[in-house]
Amino acid sequence: MTEKKKKIKMPKKFSDEPKGLVICYIGAGKGKTTAAMGMAVRAAGDGKNVFILQFVKAGNKTDDKVKEGEWPISSEINFFDNISYSGNIGTIENEQVGLGFVGILGDKKEKDIHIRAALKGVERAREIITSGKYELVILDEIISALEVGILEERDILDLIKLKGPLQHLVITGHNQYPKILKQCDLVTEMKMIQHPYYKGILAQKGIDY
Repeated sequence: MTEKKKKIKMPKKFSDEPKGLVICYIGAGKGKTTAAMGMAVRAAGDGKNVFILQFVKAGNKTDDKVKEGEWPISSEINFFDNISYSGNIGTIENEQVGLGFVGILGDKKEKDIHIRAALKGVERAREIITSGKYELVILDEIISALEVGILEERDILDLIKLKGPLQHLVITGHNQYPKILKQCDLVTEMKMIQHPYYKGILAQKGIDY
């Protein structure tokens, strides 16, 4: 059975005035963080300053030994940390505020520890968004933090309200929350068609992370 296409209502007029957007990459398919990181590079290429704040994902940049239940630092972060900025190129800063998977894949941390880390991440996001230093702020996996119960929906909605008129905000995660999606200007769902995991192939460094 073919999927029914939703009819899109076109606006009567268009404006080329700059506007800060709220952008959401969501869904069960791979590519949400990848799309956000690509946008970070594009924005920096246009001279915009970018800050990437990663929730849930964890890792110590100076320690190759990843603890149980944690994700390794994704390889694009190594690139962002070592790139030389010059000319009209914007900067890309990043920070990890998560402590890894919550209650799965070997995670033995008390949930309260994850909650405290996530709430500290929300406070850090407030500082970054309101600092006036960044034209693009990426809150990677913040919706995932909501999904595993270490953040509440209002935490994300409050951060969206803080966004400046010309500032762009990107959020990522798996599940759809109507109240959050209603506040977004652009929502792209990553739909899984095939995945190597279901062929017994684990994530490939430099491709998946």
